[in-house]
Amino acid sequence: MNLEIRLAAGDSSARLTAALAAGTRPEAGTAEALIARCAVEPDFFVRDMLTWALTRLPPASTVPRLRAELLSGSVQGRSQALHTLSKIGDRSAWPAITRALLHDPDDTVARTAWRAAVALVPDEERAALAGELAAEFGRGDREVRLSLSRSLVALGEAAEPVLRAAAAHHDPVVRAHASATERLLRDPDAGFDLAVHEATRVVALGPERKETTAC
Repeated sequence: MNLEIRLAAGDSSARLTAALAAGTRPEAGTAEALIARCAVEPDFFVRDMLTWALTRLPPASTVPRLRAELLSGSVQGRSQALHTLSKIGDRSAWPAITRALLHDPDDTVARTAWRAAVALVPDEERAALAGELAAEFGRGDREVRLSLSRSLVALGEAAEPVLRAAAAHHDPVVRAHASATERLLRDPDAGFDLAVHEATRVVALGPERKETTAC
C-alpha cells in the first residue's frame, strides 16, 4: 500500500503510524505526499509527526516544495509549511518568508510566519524583521499578542529601537503591547499577563505618574 493511501486512512492512529514509518525510514520520494497531507490533516499529533518525518528528509527534497506551499490558498497548508521550514532550519528558505506572510490576515498563518522568520532570519536582517513585526502590535487576542511578543524578544537587541518607538505610539493598545514586550525583553521570566497589566496601567496613568503609583 503506497504512502498516500496510508496517510489518508480513516483512523488517526493508522495515519500516525504511516507518518512515523515515513520518518523512521526516510525516502526522498515521499516529500510530496507528506507535504500534501500536512495541508489537510485534521489531527494535531499526526500533523506534528508529518513535520518530523519531513525534517528527516534531505532539505534539497523538502525546502523547494515547502516554499511552493507558502503560496497555497490553503490556510493550513501555508501554516504547516512555515512550521516545517522553521523546524528544518535551512536559512535558504528565508527569502520565502515574505511581508505578505508576516501580515497574513489569518492569525494562525501570521503567528507561524513570525516564529519561522525568527528561526531563519540572517543576522543582518534582524532589525528589518523587528520593524515588520512591530507593525502588528495590538493585533488579535492574548495568544496572538503573546506570540508577537515572544518573536520580538527572540530578536534581542535588534528589537529595542522599534519597541521604544512603539511605546510612544498614539494608540494606547499598541503602546501597552510594546511596553509589555519591552518588559519581557528585560526580564524573560516576567509573566506576560503581569507585564500587560503593568504596561496598561502605566499607559492609562501616563509616564509622569508611574513613579508616584509604584507603591
